[in-house]
Amino acid sequence: MSKSATSELKFSAKLGLLNKDSLAFPASMWLLSRMIILVAMLLIAPLLPVPEGGIQAHFGWEVFSAWDSTFYEKIASSGYEILENQQPGANVAFFPLFPVAIYLFSKLGISTAIAGTILNHFAFLATLMLVYDWVKSSNGIAAARWTTAVLAWCPLSLFCSVVYSEGLFLLFSTAALRDFDRQSFWRSALWGIFATASRVTGLAIIPALLLTAFFRKLPLSAYLASLSTATGVMVYGIYCWFTFGDPLAFITVQYSQWDRSRGLDGAEWSRMIVEIMAGGSNWNAGGLKDITHPLIFGIICLLGWLLWRFKEKIGSKCVDYGYFFLFVVLWILVGDPLLNTVSVLGSIYLLWKLRKDLSLVVVNYGFCGLGMLIASGGTSSLNRYVYGIISASIALGFLLSRHPRWGFNVMGFFGLLLILMSVRFAQHLWVA
Repeated sequence: MSKSATSELKFSAKLGLLNKDSLAFPASMWLLSRMIILVAMLLIAPLLPVPEGGIQAHFGWEVFSAWDSTFYEKIASSGYEILENQQPGANVAFFPLFPVAIYLFSKLGISTAIAGTILNHFAFLATLMLVYDWVKSSNGIAAARWTTAVLAWCPLSLFCSVVYSEGLFLLFSTAALRDFDRQSFWRSALWGIFATASRVTGLAIIPALLLTAFFRKLPLSAYLASLSTATGVMVYGIYCWFTFGDPLAFITVQYSQWDRSRGLDGAEWSRMIVEIMAGGSNWNAGGLKDITHPLIFGIICLLGWLLWRFKEKIGSKCVDYGYFFLFVVLWILVGDPLLNTVSVLGSIYLLWKLRKDLSLVVVNYGFCGLGMLIASGGTSSLNRYVYGIISASIALGFLLSRHPRWGFNVMGFFGLLLILMSVRFAQHLWVA
């Protein structure tokens, strides 16, 4: 047995991954990561004092409902908001499939918060199983395991356990892409319809499938199925047309009610990059008022260069741990701007670097989805939206399957962030 194969077996054993063809692995990843979230939200958060700008968390279903959750629950209970002169309210920006599912489930006699939480949890479980099966068939079992672990333990997976549409959207978009990749075109179209009725980023599925059909020289049925996925958003557009007189109300309300800019928001991207290098205080001051942040950033860059320069003498293991340590220090220094920037630009880099290793439909959907996010205006919640594009997790999972040492570092970092974000969400503090 080769050295690399032996190393992979050792890493697999550490994760308990020796049941080759079992779906027990994605189920266990789901169960363990969800247990961490439940403990953080229901047991740890209620013990903590009231944070500034937040609330006292309590043991109960209400911890799973905050921020956008209230919009989904209001749509499920009373429909979309109509302002004076038939103008759309802010909640029109939220696509209908998830609140409709909550409404139907709540007919069993449970609250919308319980219905939304349960739906999201189990939609995410189904997503993990789909992803595991798909990646295993296309890239092997090691890539499938790491992709599933990335998807389950990524801190943004918190939004697959609260009253948000992430779980449902990931399920339908993944199913659409997987079936198209396997040339089950009309089944893919069905899942694609559900995906485009779930959230606006589902629109990226349409050009992704069309591009895949073109480059793979697929039959006419593939093009028809690709176009059919637009039915979900078209139905919602018809509703908006009849209700508000604007078939694109779900987009125009983003600018009228959510204060988003049109097109690429260069100012916000500039702010994030400057905050990474010089700090938010210097950005707000409009000049260099505090030397501490840029000095620490410069030291981190210097140490990173030294690790690269002397990597042969230091050894790959020390270099890997060194880079990881420097990234954690940079995250402590910068916070959200770093995660937002890395999630977008890092995903673009990975998809390009691994474009020959991943399925064509995965690469196309990744670039279409990320392009849509960049062009949509605004940078708020970018890391959460990127997480909703399954291609990003598949690319990272494939990379970590080649570099397991990085993988265990990343999983540890993810686990820490998952706990912190879960506690913050339960306290109604901003997460993503």
